[in-house]
Amino acid sequence: MDGYGAARVYEESDLLATEEEVLTAIGRIAAEMTLELHECDPVLLCCMTGGIVFAGQLLTRLNFPLQVDYVHATRYGHGIHGEALDWKMKPSTQLSGKTVVLIDDILDVGVTLASIAEYCRLMGAERVLMAVLIEKLHLRKVTPGMRADFSGLEIGDRFLFGYGLDYHGYWRNAPGIYAIKGQ
Repeated sequence: MDGYGAARVYEESDLLATEEEVLTAIGRIAAEMTLELHECDPVLLCCMTGGIVFAGQLLTRLNFPLQVDYVHATRYGHGIHGEALDWKMKPSTQLSGKTVVLIDDILDVGVTLASIAEYCRLMGAERVLMAVLIEKLHLRKVTPGMRADFSGLEIGDRFLFGYGLDYHGYWRNAPGIYAIKGQ
């Protein structure tokens, strides 16, 4: 895939959520998180690279003390099929006794988020929560019934990109949530 092919994919894609709808969802998540977390001094872990756009929009709306760090573990790289978890960077912040919130672009099958959550628990996190921009609607979750604690939009089982989600490394910057035509 190159930039020209990626441009064609974008032009032919289906817009599922406008930028305004995404920002409204992020505002709602921020309000829910503020209500639940404003007194617990949480550590928010941005899951790279997909969670960076969502985290950047979310963090400025959380007006309470918190720490921010990141983790980079991936099953995809620039591909579209998940493989074994590859740890690129573990968090440097002390997690013991803390409430940890994982911030990611999407909860799809959930293998990556479940693995990161388990790592946080092994590092002594008192509570691990998940905040995702997109919760994909299907029955293939790693744990039956798995849900994020805070989610912005629920979208059907299509290949998505935009607002942090990528298509072969492209279009994390797309101003909304898009689906590949025919998928």
